[in-house]
Amino acid sequence: MTSRTPRDSRLRLVRAPYPRAEKRGEAQRDPARPLSAAPGAVSNRRTRRPAPRPPEGTPARSELAGRARAVLADAARVARWADAALRPGSGRTGAKPGGKGTLSDATAERAAAELGLTPAQVRADWDTARLAGLVEVHGDSARPGWRLRAWDRDDTAVLRGWVALFDAWSLAHPAPDDLAPGAVAEVVEAMPQVLSFLQLSAGPVPVPQLLDLLDQRVTELRTERCEIPYGPQPQPQPEAEAATPADRPEEAGALPALLDWALHGLAAVGALTYAEGQATLTPLGSWAVWVKLEQICVAAQSPAGHIEQSAEDMLRGCARLRPNAARAEYRAWLAARPVGSAVTDLLTAARGQDALLRGLAFEALRVVGAPAEAEVRAVLDEASLRPYALLWLAEQEGADPEDVHLVLTREESTWLWIDTAAAVADHGEAQLLVRHLESAVQPTVPALLDEVRRAGHPRTVQVLVALAAAHPDPALAKAVRRAAFQVHTGGE
Repeated sequence: MTSRTPRDSRLRLVRAPYPRAEKRGEAQRDPARPLSAAPGAVSNRRTRRPAPRPPEGTPARSELAGRARAVLADAARVARWADAALRPGSGRTGAKPGGKGTLSDATAERAAAELGLTPAQVRADWDTARLAGLVEVHGDSARPGWRLRAWDRDDTAVLRGWVALFDAWSLAHPAPDDLAPGAVAEVVEAMPQVLSFLQLSAGPVPVPQLLDLLDQRVTELRTERCEIPYGPQPQPQPEAEAATPADRPEEAGALPALLDWALHGLAAVGALTYAEGQATLTPLGSWAVWVKLEQICVAAQSPAGHIEQSAEDMLRGCARLRPNAARAEYRAWLAARPVGSAVTDLLTAARGQDALLRGLAFEALRVVGAPAEAEVRAVLDEASLRPYALLWLAEQEGADPEDVHLVLTREESTWLWIDTAAAVADHGEAQLLVRHLESAVQPTVPALLDEVRRAGHPRTVQVLVALAAAHPDPALAKAVRRAAFQVHTGGE
């Protein structure tokens, strides 16, 4: 590999974004660094080390899920109301979102009247439901997300929904208009270290202590980014060189207000309690920070033997198997059924809201081979299945595996990239999500984000928020968070 200047360096994989990334120098300042042009899906290599145990005193998963359900109870209530009131054939008129993922005035007022809430409460709960994946918006219509379907029976789905909201706390609780956007972005970037300190403290921490930590972390971030203005600069005075944020008049009062906003935002999503000048992580918050620190997958391990299960359950069970073992399960499951009905069941599972099942369903269809061709061709008009179907058909027709991606248009490749990222965000490790960035066909991060914003995928916001939370490059993470905010608000 030829040497490169720091500003032209390739994206690098690092070990852990929590609690602190390695210093990367000036390379962080340029969000337009080239991505790897090599196409392909996320690496399917499995981590061989046993999953670490949570800290002593961490509640059982069932109890954590119960706490998450309590935090999201209002959002789930509005999502269920929308499922019943907005579904086709409900007999309701005008009960559609008002565009850009927001509820129309008429729909919000109807929901408020039926649920005993105010329209503002309905809108806030709807927004929370979207961020947690309980509701997905497709164009001008909405439908329940797969997490809502699994809400009462699947603790993992509930916890992942809450973690998605936890990662998006700054979207769920927007900063006041009087706070500078640049300062807000710095605080969002620095909060993982504050949360890590709270988790290690295992008890209440006074706000002044957190403020001091935040001050230090923001200063470190600026130093790591080498924030030196361009052009000739006056010679600094000795006393100015040692100035801290507290010594700069324009920032003297901003940092306490920013920390107050951040703590209230994290308290609003159930990650901590904030009262009497102290902050304490909740059990949910402590567990979530530990998960981030350990970079483990919280999905349940799959059981062995799936012949008598439905297509969806079989695919879920095979999700954690190695490729050869999964293919053996697919063959056994297919052998127990007529080919026609098996293919129909697999395509039905692929139409669901879980992107992981979509990819696995087409892996199982690869085992079926030519007998599935007619039914796979029949789904080419379905936007969510078309990229998968085109790749499957190209492989059946003998396309070179290195060139099979060329059958997709740029828009279809972007849709598939988002869909795969959604599967990784829901079921994979943070590092895999960072590595998935390399598979994008766009040559630069800004180009990728621009096309992702236009793709119209219902999981775009969640994917971008998860990627921003996982990526160790502060400059890139900031750009991704900005894109998530633009998609979430419908801005440009």
